[in-house]
Amino acid sequence: MKAILSRLELVKLISNIQSVVSSKPPIPILANILIEAKEGLVTISATDLTVSMRAQMEASVIEEGAITLPARRFFQLIRELTAPEIELRTTTDEIAYVQAGTSEFRLNGINRAEFPSLPDLTQGEHFIMRMDAFKEMLSKSVFAAAKEDSRHVLNGVLMQIENSNASFIGTDGKRLAKVETPIDMNPNHKHHYLIPLKAVEEIIKSLDGDDAVKVSLMSDKIGIECGSTVLITKLLSDDYPDVERVIPKESTFDLTLHREELMTLLKQVALFTTDKSHSVHFTLTPGELTLTANASEIGDGKVSMPVDYAGDPFEIAFNPFFFHDILRHCKDETVNFSITTPHSPGLITDSTTAHFVIMPMRLTTV
Repeated sequence: MKAILSRLELVKLISNIQSVVSSKPPIPILANILIEAKEGLVTISATDLTVSMRAQMEASVIEEGAITLPARRFFQLIRELTAPEIELRTTTDEIAYVQAGTSEFRLNGINRAEFPSLPDLTQGEHFIMRMDAFKEMLSKSVFAAAKEDSRHVLNGVLMQIENSNASFIGTDGKRLAKVETPIDMNPNHKHHYLIPLKAVEEIIKSLDGDDAVKVSLMSDKIGIECGSTVLITKLLSDDYPDVERVIPKESTFDLTLHREELMTLLKQVALFTTDKSHSVHFTLTPGELTLTANASEIGDGKVSMPVDYAGDPFEIAFNPFFFHDILRHCKDETVNFSITTPHSPGLITDSTTAHFVIMPMRLTTV
């Protein structure tokens, strides 16, 4: 193999794919990336056996070939180089040379035959949607997903396809986000796809722009194609909880809240919570919402804002960080907040299809 590449384009490609490589791979080959040069293109592939990514860039391919190289060392080297172009060539199946100006470096690799083959997506069904729209669906649901929960099923985003509609759901048991969008797909196709958290984060990172993205669906994996980048992920196989029963269908009263004002107040009063107690009391009295927090080692915080409320005094407690996160993923100037009882989940909605559920915390004396 022998190819001449733009260093800046290679750095950009590397930044998109590097986090797929496992920091502690179970087998040595997974610490490597596969580099292939063919027909005027250089393709770099990485996998951790769950998430796989392939990205391409144009190059001057003098001699076709392929090799796997240690990802971390190769990425670090390319970033440190200053020449506008680099030459990458191999002398054997396991040795590569990188030349930049008058500098030359030798890297020991592994024969490409040991690198796992990326899954085939040609047999799956697919739908196409705008890249920014797909990114928004994932972003507005993944923030509520569990990060390191022993219930592995919660460490991902559920994508449900039914009646030409796609729903995206994330929950950690304390909050829930559900957003949906119509898709151009056979209305008879009905299936759910549980996407691992790492894959969702990689997809969001790789989607940049307003071009179309192709989502390929198979029973055990999905593929995301955008431009010259393809990401394929295996799916989680556990049964996702029935979240519909958690989303409130009725409410005792509804409030219209100014989103940015409430976000500001939540950040202020959250300073008076601790790692052991993230509870903030929401107290409603006619015309006013008051937020209070108390930590014996810190002090007390009390803030308030006007609201359109005329009922009896009502008190409920929430995690201010969870509440703030939900508001951050809303778009409108105001949001609707539906409450039933102090012990029932609250529902936050805006003018989009998003439904955000937040579980109340135990009321304590403040």
